[in-house]
Amino acid sequence: MFKLNVNGAEREVDAAADTPLLWVLRDHLQMTGTKFGCGVALCGACTVHVDGAAMRSCSVPLSFAAGKQLRTIEDLGAKGLSALQQAWIRHQVPQCGYCQSGMLMAASALLAAKPNPSDEDIDQGITNICRCGTYQRIRAAIKDAAKMVAAAPPAPATAIVPASAPVADGSAK
Repeated sequence: MFKLNVNGAEREVDAAADTPLLWVLRDHLQMTGTKFGCGVALCGACTVHVDGAAMRSCSVPLSFAAGKQLRTIEDLGAKGLSALQQAWIRHQVPQCGYCQSGMLMAASALLAAKPNPSDEDIDQGITNICRCGTYQRIRAAIKDAAKMVAAAPPAPATAIVPASAPVADGSAK
């Protein structure tokens, strides 16, 4: 039995240690957003995040994924469309759509690592294959998403205050 953290939820999976993460997600957890493309980690259709890094899930054994933070396409827009998804739509990136979940996950990891990526960063960071050839639209959408995130107001700061912390009047909370 393996314990996984998928999209912030603890899950248990009873599968062989060498089962590819792709099949654990799709067959054991019924999370079918991650796609099978080539099965040899070349196309990127199966890209997910493992501890924040984009990885091809068809080549990641379950034993490697156990205990790590996993993020799939199902989580990318869980709280509404992300800036990346909005840019994807605005630039009409999807054509046939098959590569999209992996492409979005690769682009999301790139933007997390490089908030303002250059063309070279995108070329090096996005090695997924798009059979429809929308690479220029993908590049434009990534740059657009980066601008949207940079222009967004910062999230409000939240502080964790211990229950016995002094309050403004000097009394304990």
